[in-house]
This record gives sequence, C-alpha cells and structure tokens, in this order.
Amino acid sequence: MSRIGNAIVIGGGIGGPVAAMALQKAGIEATVYEAYEGSADGVGGALSIAPNGRTALAAIGAEERVAAAGSPMRGMVMQSWTGKRLAEFGTPPGLPEMLLVWRSDLYRALYGEAARRGVRVEHGRRLVSLSDEGGRVVAQFADGTSAAADVLIGADGIRSTVRRLIDPAAPEPRYAGLLGFGARTSGEGLTPTADKMHMVFGKRAFFGYQVTDTDSGWFANLPHPRPMSAAEARGIGAAEWLRRLQEVFRDDRTPAVEMIRRTAPEDLVITGGLEDIPSVPTWHRGRVVLLGDAAHATSPSSGQGASLAIESAVQLARCLRDLPVPDAFAAFEGLRRERVERIIRMAEKTNSDKAAGPVARVLRDLIMPVAMRLLASPEKFAWQFDHPIDWAAPVTAPRGVALPT
Repeated sequence: MSRIGNAIVIGGGIGGPVAAMALQKAGIEATVYEAYEGSADGVGGALSIAPNGRTALAAIGAEERVAAAGSPMRGMVMQSWTGKRLAEFGTPPGLPEMLLVWRSDLYRALYGEAARRGVRVEHGRRLVSLSDEGGRVVAQFADGTSAAADVLIGADGIRSTVRRLIDPAAPEPRYAGLLGFGARTSGEGLTPTADKMHMVFGKRAFFGYQVTDTDSGWFANLPHPRPMSAAEARGIGAAEWLRRLQEVFRDDRTPAVEMIRRTAPEDLVITGGLEDIPSVPTWHRGRVVLLGDAAHATSPSSGQGASLAIESAVQLARCLRDLPVPDAFAAFEGLRRERVERIIRMAEKTNSDKAAGPVARVLRDLIMPVAMRLLASPEKFAWQFDHPIDWAAPVTAPRGVALPT
C-alpha cells in the first residue's frame, strides 16, 4: 500500500499524464498542472515510441490507445547522401514494434486516456515557487493560486522550473550543433518506404523520411554554428527556411528536395536548436522529484526521449507505491540514472556525426559503412529496447537505507 495519498504533477507533455495514470494505478491521486492555457493539438512534429516505451505503457494498461494513434515502424534504413544503403535496423524479436506518431496525436491519445480514467488536468497554471513543509509540498502558480500534496513531480521539460527551484546551480541545456525542422507532406509519386524510416547522412545535413500511402513526412537536422531558440528560428520565416533546406539537400540523391518543395510554409515545424543535458546532479530534494526531460534530457537523435519519460513515470509510481519519501526517490534514481545517461551519451555521438564539418564528413563517409556493418544487429541495441517493467514486483529500498518498521 502506498505511503502517500496524493501528488502534484507539474507539466502536461508526455511524462506528466503518464505519471498521473501510473500513480492512480498505484493508489495515489494525482493532478496535472500545465502552464499553457490550452492543449497541444496540432503542435509538433513526428517522434518515435520505442519498444521499451510501449512496454512501459502496457504495464499501466495505456498502450492500446497510444498504439492506435501511431503507425508501425518496423525498421530504420541508414543511407549515405550518395544513396548507398549503409545498414538496416529492426526491432529485436519478441518485442513490440516501434511506433511513428505525430506529437499532437500522441498528446491527444494520452490526454484522452487520462480523462477516461478521471485524471484531472488544469491548464494555465505556471509554477513560480514551491515550499516543502515537511509533511507536504505547496506549489504557487503565476495566477495567484496554489496547490498542496504529499509530493510534487517536476515533469516540466528540458527548461524545468522545478529543477531550478530545487537546485539553482543545476546545469542548463546544451546545444547539439543542429537545428530541427519537419513536416507532414504528400508522398504521391515518390517511391514508398512502407513501414520503414529512412535516415540519410546528407552531404551538408541529416534527413529522415517515410513515404506511405496514407501518411508521409520528413525531418531535417541542419548544422548551425550557434544555438537558436524556436522563436528565433521561426522569426526568420518558414518560407525562407524551406528555401535554405532545398539548397542544403540539392546534391543528395534522396527525395529530400522534392518533399521539402511540397511542404507549405504553414505546415513546417520549426523546433530550433536540438539540446540535451548530459547529467543532472540533483534529481530530488525533500518531497520534490524530477521526471523525464527535467531529469534526463536526451536530444531527439536518440529516438528515446518520449519512451524514457514514459519508463520513468511508471517506475516512479512503483517506487512511491512501495516506499516512503525520500527512500522512494532514491530508489527511483537508482533504477534510472545509469540507463538514461548511457542513452544520452549515445545520442551525443550521433549528433556529432550529423553535424560533421567538411573534413569530418569525408572521414565519416569512409568509416561509416564499416561501422554500420558491425553495428547492424538487433543484439547491439537490445539493451535499449528490451527493458521489461514488472508492475507487480515490489520495489525495495536502496542498499544502505533502512526502512522504518
């Protein structure tokens, strides 16, 4: 039986609603407080839910609705800018297929499932301060309202207010040297990729695309010498970015230029600089804990950001179900830190390949075919994807922590 009764969840992105549903399953009442006034319908590009993310959703009975919002992605084909096929990666046998899902569709699915379960989500609540009063924590919002609960969970993203409040010295996001763009567009007349995502290490930038009969889209990672916020990048204008991207990919033997040409400016998703945080020293303090990108922000190149947030939400709920605060938070960090930081490091290497300069690109293109042949086996990536969560298994206290009798 849980030793706490209720929780405040700050952030209504991906980790927040999943955490609230997992806590509810653990017998803990949770309310989600989101800073934005409305939902995120129509916002954002595509992302993947890896097999481990689907496994975590299944542990709390939420996988079916999310699966219905996406489409199976049964493989990733790696190519060079010359069109040469470097490798193909598939899901290890016996695991759920990877899903390709548009962020707005994922939000809609998660919010719909949370609402069906009676989880309350309050919009327009921007956190400004919090106070840990020993037996409870109080959140103060910009609109003058407040909320109190046994614990507070900061699932408020890579620029987490909660992270800054519990540790003013916490590291800031690190720019990965790339700007992000993407769009849904028509695949009519293009060679279908079916259920496989093609990833191209272009001559000047990185391009990913999938062409199906029903839903086609692309994304690009453009090397850029200085970081740009999403607002700064959008200020340049979508039409100008589309022009620049067509120029960047003009030498690549891929459908990049044609797919970009078909994209209307109003459909272009501009995300600004790709970022990560290699390590967050303080994950929890008192009755407050961080979750998802607030604790372990990996760049989009990992393909694991959403899935790791989902995993962490489910594992945190298990810990709070079985252990008192702060032992639950220590157990949670013990379960998660090594795994997530390893994935962050792997994504950092991918970013450096994508952002390679002229000389590094030549070396990359020479070495990559051999490296891909060595890596192109499911066993190399199984540790990421094959990550079962036994919901029913009790969580024990970290070594050296004595539980109260």
